[in-house]
Amino acid sequence: MKKRVIALGFFDGVHLGHGALLQRTRELAAQYGAQASALTFDVHPDELVKQEPMLLLNTLRERERLVSSLYGIQELLVLHFDRQRMQQPWQDFVEQTLLGDYAAIHLVCGYDFRFGARGEGTAQKLKAYCTERGIGCDCIPQVSLEGAVVSSTRIRNLLQEGQMEAAVRLLGHPHLLTGTVVAGRRIGRTIGVPTANLLPDRDRLLPKKGVYAAKARVEGQSYPAVLNIGTRPTVGGSHITIEPWILDFEGDLYGKELSLELYAYLREERSFPNLEALQAEIRRNAQQTRQLFE
Repeated sequence: MKKRVIALGFFDGVHLGHGALLQRTRELAAQYGAQASALTFDVHPDELVKQEPMLLLNTLRERERLVSSLYGIQELLVLHFDRQRMQQPWQDFVEQTLLGDYAAIHLVCGYDFRFGARGEGTAQKLKAYCTERGIGCDCIPQVSLEGAVVSSTRIRNLLQEGQMEAAVRLLGHPHLLTGTVVAGRRIGRTIGVPTANLLPDRDRLLPKKGVYAAKARVEGQSYPAVLNIGTRPTVGGSHITIEPWILDFEGDLYGKELSLELYAYLREERSFPNLEALQAEIRRNAQQTRQLFE
């Protein structure tokens, strides 16, 4: 069985705080000749613990992509989180799952890491437990930026306020949205701004409604994009859509996966008196986007 160095956490957003754990994990794995791994759950523990839905910054596939591309993590280990897992004593989780099933030789966690039944497992208890068994354990101190601790909660609040550039600084990378392109009403084509339509994941947090400067990655190529997240009030829309106008791109995207990297919030969504006024504003937003990436 391959030996692993495992970073422990949920890793929603894969922000700079997570990055400190993941970077240390990669360094230790290289030192030991082991697999650099990160462990997460398919369901956020708060869904069961607090009995309330959790809107996430990223999908599971996005988390896997980010830990790999940004920090060189070789595998994302995904555990199912259910009531049995929630009620499992923390010692059993370490012994049976981490050391047993995954053959961990070194663990890496954050200073505030809690796990096991009633959250009784802490970073300090984990470190002591590992020391008794001759297993390495690093507890990474808090990472702060701009006067406060970097956290997924702080980033969620920034995104909901439309403070994309501040969120990007805490993430250490552009905010990622991926999805499959589906058919829309094709109104954009009639005014010379053909947009793609992404189906939003029900379990994810969408940033504040409005227009964003983004980059779209299509089949390995990157293009600037003007992205609207909202209900399209000018054309009588009623439900939230994710619609990028991918600049300098021509081609059929239906059914393909599209990745959007959000960098900056340009303006709030608003209703325009006619399609001509909407077209003029979108073209102005396109110029803003081009200038941002020059």
